Amino acid sequence: MRICFVSRRFFPAISGMSIYAINLLRQLAAAGHDVTMVSQYYGDPARARVYGGGPPPAVPGVQVIGLEALGEQADGDFERDVEAMIATIAAEHARQPFDILHAQYGYPTGWATVLAAQSLGVPCVVSIQGGDGHWVGSCCDTHRIAMERVLDHAGASLIGGDSFAREVHDRLGTPMDRFTIVPGAVDTDRFTPGKARAEGPVRLFYHGRVDRRKGVLDMLHALVAVEGDWTCTISGIGPDMDAAQALTGELGLHGRVRFSGYAEYDRVPDLYRAHDVFVSPTYAEGFSNTILEAMASGQAILSCRSVGVVDCIRDLENGLLVDPGDVAALSGALTRIVTDTGLRQRLAEAGLAECRRTYSWHGVGRQIMEIYQQLQGTKPATGIPASIPITPCRFRAEPHLL
Repeated sequence: MRICFVSRRFFPAISGMSIYAINLLRQLAAAGHDVTMVSQYYGDPARARVYGGGPPPAVPGVQVIGLEALGEQADGDFERDVEAMIATIAAEHARQPFDILHAQYGYPTGWATVLAAQSLGVPCVVSIQGGDGHWVGSCCDTHRIAMERVLDHAGASLIGGDSFAREVHDRLGTPMDRFTIVPGAVDTDRFTPGKARAEGPVRLFYHGRVDRRKGVLDMLHALVAVEGDWTCTISGIGPDMDAAQALTGELGLHGRVRFSGYAEYDRVPDLYRAHDVFVSPTYAEGFSNTILEAMASGQAILSCRSVGVVDCIRDLENGLLVDPGDVAALSGALTRIVTDTGLRQRLAEAGLAECRRTYSWHGVGRQIMEIYQQLQGTKPATGIPASIPITPCRFRAEPHLL
């Protein structure tokens, strides 16, 4: 099968989308499919500092095409970049026809792919992952209309869990039967537990985008009151990196909290293995790749009762959960998981067993390929208006946050 995968973010960008993309691409290539990835990227140094930037690297067995998001970088002109993606997909299809188009993220990549599918007569799949489901469409009428059209007309709309699907349903009115639940996944061959330690401080770990929407600033405030012997590593880059480092100094945490910065994906398994507890005080997820990586690495999980998290973490069963934004509760939970060795070990063991059983990329990759097979040869939706009135949107001023 010839597949065009359209990604909003890929390495060197730091994002759950990058991780999802590389693992799916590896599964598709290993299954013998002919895969082309078209990926947006930031070339502008100031914007690249938030997520990482630069042309996407080569992927074995995959044709990789990088498209610099020139319109987005210039003035939040997402429409200009949508046109570039459509033109690129069409040119590759003319060279050798695709059987399936698969977009990651509903806007702008999903919108571009739905329009390309209509034009080329090829079925398409759209994965709703993260911000596109949480807030895209609540920002302005332009993006709301685009998201509604994507969700109404994609051949299949993949989403990580029931809680996330219900959030999108409540906000955009998408019927629940339009969603196909495909959970997040992790490469359980790469992410494995490290050697157990008999002594030393409990090593807390935050990995991902350094962003207040992920709760990283809440975590720093909470750490001030955490009892017991602990250290904390914050891994990654993001829009609140400067704020987090400044807050660490203001709170007097420099001796116990360190920032390890950007981490190449191949180095990440070793980072997990060097820690004991994964802390993800996030406000919302599509389906957290980092939580799954931590589970597969044998870490105990502390997170929040947030959309996307409650689909895989259950309080006191395979992790600890607090309400998002509740700093006092987060401090208490951190103290509990630091000081109670038995609880920490029990949660880690339960999470590891469930991850290997349910969230391996081997199984999830097969599920996605079965969806492709069901759609192959079908006709995409038609009659979708390509034009949408342009309305003011906060993401045009800060498009890197979309």
